[in-house]
Amino acid sequence: MAKKSDGTSLDSIFDELVAKMDQSKKDIFAISEESRQSYEEMKDELETVRTNIGRIITEGDSLEDKTRAARRRLAELSRSFNKFTESQVREAYETANQLQVQLSLNRAEEKKYRQKRDRLQKKLQKLLQTIERAERLVNQMNVATNYLSSDLEDFGEVVGKSKTKQDFSLRIIEAQEEERKRLSREIHDGPAQMMANVLLRSDLIEKTFREKGPEKAFKEITSLKDMVRQALTEVRRIIYDLRPMALDDLGLVPTLKKYLETIEEYNQGVRLDFQSNGNETRLPNNFETSIFRLVQEAVSNAIRHGKSTEIEVKMEWLPEQVSIIIKDDGSGFDQQIVKDQSFGLTGMKERIELIGGEFFINSTLGEGTVLMFHIPLKAGM
Repeated sequence: MAKKSDGTSLDSIFDELVAKMDQSKKDIFAISEESRQSYEEMKDELETVRTNIGRIITEGDSLEDKTRAARRRLAELSRSFNKFTESQVREAYETANQLQVQLSLNRAEEKKYRQKRDRLQKKLQKLLQTIERAERLVNQMNVATNYLSSDLEDFGEVVGKSKTKQDFSLRIIEAQEEERKRLSREIHDGPAQMMANVLLRSDLIEKTFREKGPEKAFKEITSLKDMVRQALTEVRRIIYDLRPMALDDLGLVPTLKKYLETIEEYNQGVRLDFQSNGNETRLPNNFETSIFRLVQEAVSNAIRHGKSTEIEVKMEWLPEQVSIIIKDDGSGFDQQIVKDQSFGLTGMKERIELIGGEFFINSTLGEGTVLMFHIPLKAGM
């Protein structure tokens, strides 16, 4: 009974700890969002200040030219004082004096705006650091809560596991959190911004209709439709990257083929060649998802980091295993340097190990990269 009671108490402690961490995470997220909102507003203010500085400098240059001209006029009057009337002399002195006062005011205004610009830039830098720290903290708390919330059937057994196994689990959770963070940024910078613009444009259409009539408003509506179409395309792309629905309906090979065609379409100048040889077979969901992610990561790295323009993806369906070879003509890398430092490669290796497969890589600086995956079919059946 005591043992059971201890287990119940431990569960209660864990539940309370996770609940508090979840609440803290929400609080940090709220602070991050407020900071991000302030950051965007301050960026707009900084842009206005910079515009004003440019205007003031232009005005100052013009005043300086006029002031120099007025001084030359005074010098001319001084040399030939008797040739000019008293009113002409007085007017020249007053003009020169007014221009000098305006120039002084202009320089003071420029200094004020420059100081304001410098203050805003420092505040923006601090806000950005706050946002990044908040994101890192939320990410770390997600890792901790996910780890604590995992299915710990026997706490003593988990505590007794090797450090390597714990690190391995944490790395997987960290990878998931990094992917979530990347996704949130994609949504924030892509569809979310587009939809905010749609809202602004809808207000503009209403104003255009009232002030300029239906014809001008119709043109704005056409432009708005294009913007909504772009937002929809971006949302579909993000959903596809998360998990292509075709993977469940059509299977691995058709989904990969469609995915690579889409990547080729999005990246002008990049050519992707896909081949699948042998008797294709449906695999369990986790296997098909893992293989899809491996190919996705490899192709993404080849384009983003390797600057590849030619990528070949080849699948070989054998009686006991499926092999995937991904070859690119990119910049390649020094395996001795990158091997232990690339989280992308480490993630691939861990993903392939989870489904009992093997991972091989061959890359030379300046000569492209070849990746090879072997996945046993019997393990997936």
